[in-house]
Formats: sequence, C-alpha cells, structure tokens
Amino acid sequence: MAKHLPFQQKQYAFAAHIRDPQSVPAPQGIEDRRMGIYRELFFNNLYKLISSTFPVLKRLYAKDDWRALVREFMVRHEAQTPYFLEIPREFLLFLEREHVATEKDYPFLLELAHYEWAELALSVSPEQDDMSRIDADGDLLEGVPVKSVLAWSLQYRFPVHRISPTFKPESPGEQPTFLAVWRKPDDELGFMELNPVSARLLGLVESNPELQSGRQLLLELARELAHADPDAFVVHGASALQELHRAGIVPGTHRPA
Repeated sequence: MAKHLPFQQKQYAFAAHIRDPQSVPAPQGIEDRRMGIYRELFFNNLYKLISSTFPVLKRLYAKDDWRALVREFMVRHEAQTPYFLEIPREFLLFLEREHVATEKDYPFLLELAHYEWAELALSVSPEQDDMSRIDADGDLLEGVPVKSVLAWSLQYRFPVHRISPTFKPESPGEQPTFLAVWRKPDDELGFMELNPVSARLLGLVESNPELQSGRQLLLELARELAHADPDAFVVHGASALQELHRAGIVPGTHRPA
C-alpha cells in the first residue's frame, strides 16, 4: 500500500481524534479550543441523527449510557456510505456485529432497533408501486393480489411496537409478533399487528411466482392449516384480503402487461 502523503496523514490523525478523543491524542499544532469545536460538532450531529431515528430506544437508556452507546458506534464502526440518511442502517449493523453488550442493554435491543429503523427506511424509500400493472378495483379472490413494495411484513420475538419506558419485557412473548408497516399515498406510515394466519397469507401474496389467484392462495393456506372447511376459510380469508386492500398493503390485483 502506498504511503500516505503528509496532508492525508493529518486527515487520518484528525479523524481518529474526532472519533475517539479519550484514547487518541489531537494532532499537534492545533489549538485545543478549535479541536473542541470539531469534536462537539461531529458527535452532536451524529447523536441527534441516531436519537431522532431511534427515539424509543433512546428513552430506555439513561442519558450518559445512550451517549456512551453512540460514542461506541463512532469509535468502532467504519461506515460504508457517505449518505447521512443511511447512517441509521450503519448503526443497526453496528449493534448486530460490533457492539459489546453490557448489563445495561435489553434483550430486545436488536429487534427494537430494527423496527425503528424500518420506519425511517420506508419513509425515505424511493420505490413506488407501478399502478399501471395493478388493478385497484380487481377481484381479490379471482385475480392475483399484489403486495405493495412499500409494505413490509416483519416478525419479531418481542412485541416491539408496545415497548416503552413503562413496558420493557425481559423475555420473548409466547408467540412471535407479526407486524405490517407501510407507507401510504400521503407519505404517512401505517402500522398493523397481524395474527399468524394473516401474516402467512401476506407472505403468500408476496411470494407468488406462479401468480395464483387469491382463492388459490387461501386454499393453499387452508391445506397448510389442515382446516376442516376450506370453503368457509376462503370466505374469512376474503375479508382479510379486503382489510389489507383498504389499508393499502395490498393495493389491488395483478394486471398483465
């Protein structure tokens, strides 16, 4: 590897001190007052971004503990993107791969962080549903239902949507928590708790390479569940599809090109 030029060496020394001022001395020849401005500016900008993206997680920690976690991220993690709005994704990766857990962490730390990150990711996603390929008034039973690209089906061990400073579960729920998070046409986010059956139905709608109709998907689900009355199951399933359609999670049926 080529040796760094003098100005590059100074840049690396400057950045290393900014990231970890407690362990890395400031570059020589720079007034500490001026370095202090940069130390505060960089950390505070990162602190505000992480805190605004993960507000529930932040409220669960004491102020000093939360600052320490953000500082650990700054010290340990080498971000792979220069884009400010992608930094929360880097923070999530840090929690998954590099964070040294302490007794101050919660067992649902990763799941809650993912849930809060998903809100940001959907709010800024550039994806859009191609409504020229979707019939908004299509028959959800006889047609092929389509899941919105701006709707995510999420599964967690903990009820992350209920966690707050007054509700901090110590162990996973008896059943997984299924959630749908989606972005509406007015750019507001919607949230819906799903039961295991409706979550599986939404999964079948999303993964449907053979373009089966809504009725066929419901009959397949009835077989999976060994339901005693598949026809009655289809009737109830049609209501579930309609609810997903009204919410915008299933914007309509597939319209051939």
